[in-house]
Amino acid sequence: MKLEGDEDPKRFALLLAAKDSDYVKKVYGGYFNVFVEAFGEEGERWDLFRVVEGEFPDMDELQKYDGFVISGSPFDAFGDELWILQLCILLQNLATMKKKVLGICFGHQVLCRALGGKVGRADSGWDIGLRKVELVDDLPQFNFLDNSEEIPTCLSIIECHQDEVWEVPLGAEVIAFSNKTNIEIFTIADHVMGIQGHPEYTKDILSNLIDRLEDNKCIEKAFAEDTKSKLEKEEPNRRHWEKICKGFLKRQRVQI
Repeated sequence: MKLEGDEDPKRFALLLAAKDSDYVKKVYGGYFNVFVEAFGEEGERWDLFRVVEGEFPDMDELQKYDGFVISGSPFDAFGDELWILQLCILLQNLATMKKKVLGICFGHQVLCRALGGKVGRADSGWDIGLRKVELVDDLPQFNFLDNSEEIPTCLSIIECHQDEVWEVPLGAEVIAFSNKTNIEIFTIADHVMGIQGHPEYTKDILSNLIDRLEDNKCIEKAFAEDTKSKLEKEEPNRRHWEKICKGFLKRQRVQI
């Protein structure tokens, strides 16, 4: 029952662009739980749409959501699979509606593509492991980026991608880069943000993914072993990344 004066809970949707791995299903119950644990808060409603399997929210339901998150994926964001083309159309509609949309890895790339930017294979090859990401000096003062807990301007994040954003859409701003990838984060006003890395990943999820990439002959054994060895020695700044993502989705203010 809703009492007078009660507010409806904030409502978010995860657009899942990957099938759950056996490991993530066993340990976390699926990627949905991983994202909700990282970005969700008590009292919110989170819905799951497995877009990789052709499951999308109804157009007349979009207005009910406060924000959308697009996950990573083993698929190419520049591919022409039907569900990817449908996802691009959905993202274009959400941008027109000025809905909050946060893209992670593949989500970052497909969001860029949908809004008119360019994506493709990275000339420098796979980026797997921990990467230092630098926020630009003249960071735009968006409403979710000030007056709260201070966030370092150099943050370590888990990465696992061989594609990247080549050119951001018209009107977008690049707000972070690394020595591997020129466009680590882009934003459009205060309603679109793409992050190349994985703020939601834990090190064990990445370690299992490295094993699967090696088993599938996507990466060499020596590269896999070296990456996992380095992974044991460092920690990603997950708490700061989660705060940035929550701040973006929920209009909280975060000090940079």
